Amino acid sequence: MKLGDEIAGYRIVSEPTNANGGKCMWAFAEKGGGQFFLKRFLEPKRPREGSTASAASQRIRLEVCQEFEDRHRGLMKRLRPGARGGGNLVLATDFFHEGSTYYKVTDRIDTSSLEKPQSLEPRQKAVLLKTLALSLQLLHDIDVVHGDLKPLNVLIQKREAAAFYSAKLIDFDDSYLSGRPPGRQDVAGDSLYGAPEWRRYVQEDESVSPEHLTTAVDVFALGLMTHYYLTGSLPGHSTRFGSPADAVNAGESLTLDARLSDSMQGLIRAMTSLDPRNRPRMATYLRALKDPEVCALVHRRPGTSAGTKPKTPTPAGTPGTGAASAGPTPADGSAARVSRIRANWGRSASAAAKPVTEPVPPPASPHVPAPAPPGAEESRRDGEGSASTSTPTSASTSASTSAKRSRVRINLGDRRKP
Repeated sequence: MKLGDEIAGYRIVSEPTNANGGKCMWAFAEKGGGQFFLKRFLEPKRPREGSTASAASQRIRLEVCQEFEDRHRGLMKRLRPGARGGGNLVLATDFFHEGSTYYKVTDRIDTSSLEKPQSLEPRQKAVLLKTLALSLQLLHDIDVVHGDLKPLNVLIQKREAAAFYSAKLIDFDDSYLSGRPPGRQDVAGDSLYGAPEWRRYVQEDESVSPEHLTTAVDVFALGLMTHYYLTGSLPGHSTRFGSPADAVNAGESLTLDARLSDSMQGLIRAMTSLDPRNRPRMATYLRALKDPEVCALVHRRPGTSAGTKPKTPTPAGTPGTGAASAGPTPADGSAARVSRIRANWGRSASAAAKPVTEPVPPPASPHVPAPAPPGAEESRRDGEGSASTSTPTSASTSASTSAKRSRVRINLGDRRKP
């Protein structure tokens, strides 16, 4: 297949390439004025006419080819382009072989250049994910597993004058009926988006049989893709594992972006469960998307969750909280901070406004211990060894019993010595 070739009436109008094609070559083609996408399968190959291979070898190859044809034609019968709700499924319009090679044809889809779906507004993201989920729901309702769900197989389109982007689901070449996948050596998929049971199946794990590969395989991949479309990256996991599925198989929880809403985190965790039976169906997924805000990213402070306002730390020197505060309550609702300076203003309000003029009596003993360290008096204030109770009574002190005591506290030691 090369530029300018004509194959079954389809004229190749672009250079064939294998880019993201797996075991296929592809190119754009024209036929009858229509634009198409033409895929050439590299295998299986039908026996050529005049082949010198043994009859047994040719019979085996024909059996493989017949199984390949039956699977593709069977899916084409189930996935009809005109099916209700199938507008976002890019389905095959033709399937044939020419010589020993098989070809499949679909309509050509003009896609947008949207490189960062995570930059869309929540409502735009919700609509994009809905169109993808509706396509998967249509497949799952007829027991079809896409089998290779990943961003490369989703074309994002925005028609002229349209308000929203839509997801076009393509490439059903690796699809199969739920519980009836190809053999372990033949089943296709992408290890990065593959489900845990699919990984074990291709790794020859005998505990996983074909019936374990159901539509839940697609749900796991959609969970990873949802995280990617909303945040721009896949869920994280230990570098010891080569894929999210390997991490989940080892019992490790995937690390989700903290900006995702709590509802979305719960949904993605359910979709990426180890047990396929615990993954939600498409109807549940679509119900979750009814509120576009579930797709919004929440910029949280560390240690907070969605719906919980982070606590603002109180800077040093600003009002704080205190049960003993007698001051007014600030406008933000926090209580005023209690001063660390304790002052005894006496019992009289008039005395409280009166300046202190009386000197403190001098100590009677020359052996006065050093003053207590700052704060020591605060811990035992008023009731323990104050100057007014440990010094002898004098005329000057008697006259001032009703006056305000000094704010200065002096430890005069034991003055009751003979």
